[in-house]
Amino acid sequence: MTKRSWVLAAVLCGSTASVAAWSAGNAEQGAAKSAVCAACHGANGNSVNPEWPSLAGLGQDYIAAQLANFKEGKRANPIMMPNAMALSADDMADLAAYFSSQRNTGLEADPAYWQAGQKLFRAGDNARGIPACMACHGPAGRGNEAAKFPALSGQHAVYTIKQLQDYASGARLTGPNNIMQTISKKLSADDMRNVASYLQGIR
Repeated sequence: MTKRSWVLAAVLCGSTASVAAWSAGNAEQGAAKSAVCAACHGANGNSVNPEWPSLAGLGQDYIAAQLANFKEGKRANPIMMPNAMALSADDMADLAAYFSSQRNTGLEADPAYWQAGQKLFRAGDNARGIPACMACHGPAGRGNEAAKFPALSGQHAVYTIKQLQDYASGARLTGPNNIMQTISKKLSADDMRNVASYLQGIR
């Protein structure tokens, strides 16, 4: 991948920045509405089940957009879809404001894999046309709120691997420019494991 291609990837990642943001939402009201969410995602958005994502600090617009995707059937999940159906746009904004305001407490990376994952996250792989993950998700994995790219730091590796697999298979199709589908198809199973382990341990 040439330097120009790297720049293009970064531009594509930020191409949704002009999309109108969701309403600000009310974090206090979101906290009051979050009891059902807490059963899977934790009271403060830090999930203890590796198959369910932590929502703390994930990004307000991203969370609200994913809830809308579940409600509209654009993203399939047998648990989230019925729960999202009951939510209004204001509910989504409030929940997003609450969980985004929480602090991700972080997890530990697998010492056998995180260094290879760090290399892919920070530098990508020119030979295979894989851009650096940080081009969209930031050097510390804290995401890009304006472009609705989520924070990845401290996320469960099991969950991250599943999302990469779903992007690669076409089971998950949401996201701007289909960029994650394109990139995930180029990742090996080891790549997914390595980068997911690195992300899980980022503080």
